[in-house]
Amino acid sequence: MAGAQHPRTNLKVVPLNRETLQDRVYRKVCDLILDGEIAPGQLVTIQSLADAFEVSHMPVREALKRLTAANALTVVSGRSIGIPPLSRASLNDLRNVRVEVETLAAVWAARNITDAEIADIEDLYRRLGLANQAGDVRSFLRANHALHFAIYRAARSETLITIIENLWLQISPYFNLLRGSGNYEVSNTHHQMMVDGLKTRNEKQVSDAVRADIDAAYQVLLGLVSP
Repeated sequence: MAGAQHPRTNLKVVPLNRETLQDRVYRKVCDLILDGEIAPGQLVTIQSLADAFEVSHMPVREALKRLTAANALTVVSGRSIGIPPLSRASLNDLRNVRVEVETLAAVWAARNITDAEIADIEDLYRRLGLANQAGDVRSFLRANHALHFAIYRAARSETLITIIENLWLQISPYFNLLRGSGNYEVSNTHHQMMVDGLKTRNEKQVSDAVRADIDAAYQVLLGLVSP
């Protein structure tokens, strides 16, 4: 009937979970890469990831597509994936962009960081020292990732964090190759400078230490990657 009033239904709507299974798998694979768990030359299969995460192949495939498009992974053969080869041109490009973006994050972090965040970073620095002394590469790389991103998150910019993570997805697997050069010891010197600069809110000191850390790794990798 025209003009009739229809009763309204009060729906009890449950908020949707924005994080899908694919997103969770993607995040887990990102963490494996950023923590150095997938090293250059190491092959990982879709099946092994599906088994490790206890999921089907589909969310793993979709997550790997995203990471392949971002040049963080590459298909090696069949269903095996690995870290893409790094050329000197790519290394130079990554170094130049990292210096600009990560030193900016360091400056902003020095302005915004809290005492509690500094205490957490100091703890990560201690873990880095212990890992280096023990020759524990995996623990060192995990703590290195955690320390740098604890600093960058203190910049209070999700945009910067996203950019930096995309850069690290391409370069951080190659940090596995730095151990034999003594770079981990050198890197910890820079980490100490970062911590000291953050304590005094010295933007230049933190920024210079981040730049020095990037450049020290770059100089070692320059002699290891293909022309």
